Amino acid sequence: MSLPTPTLITARLRLRPFLDSDVEELFALQSDAEVLRYWDSPPWTERSRADRFIARSHEMAAEGSGARVVVERANDAAFLGWCTLNSWNPDFRSASLGYCLGKAAWGQGYATEAAGALLGWAFEALDLNRVQAEADTRNAASGRVLEKLGFRLEGTLREDCVVDGVVSDSWVFGLLRREWRP
Repeated sequence: MSLPTPTLITARLRLRPFLDSDVEELFALQSDAEVLRYWDSPPWTERSRADRFIARSHEMAAEGSGARVVVERANDAAFLGWCTLNSWNPDFRSASLGYCLGKAAWGQGYATEAAGALLGWAFEALDLNRVQAEADTRNAASGRVLEKLGFRLEGTLREDCVVDGVVSDSWVFGLLRREWRP
């Protein structure tokens, strides 16, 4: 079953499906070591990774496993990053949320606005009961984004990531449909 990737408009943002023309901006984002310092994989070093990421975004929609959207500023179409709802399980009515925004977008509420729009779409379109998200325990800003969206900290995955020899823990957050407040 396919899951068409939505186009969503908020007060300041436009969330839309990935295009092949997004490859350079995506590669710049995902190859930035500062942006990915709390990520579960090292920064990209090959442009082909961006091509594969975009292709996988289209595959997710075609197979019905999730939706990945570009986050761009509405007034000038500047590429800010991306947001995803993946691992959709219609039997359990659950999915996972993720996002990655460039440094120029940090501290302005864009992650909360984008993730909130995608969550609103997902709770409605997919009849979700639960959404889960994870954040590196060193990434307090991401934890605050999730808490602003209504997520609750449910636990810590100890030493679950090893990236370039650095071992880190992850927080697990959960948001239930009855707790969601758009």
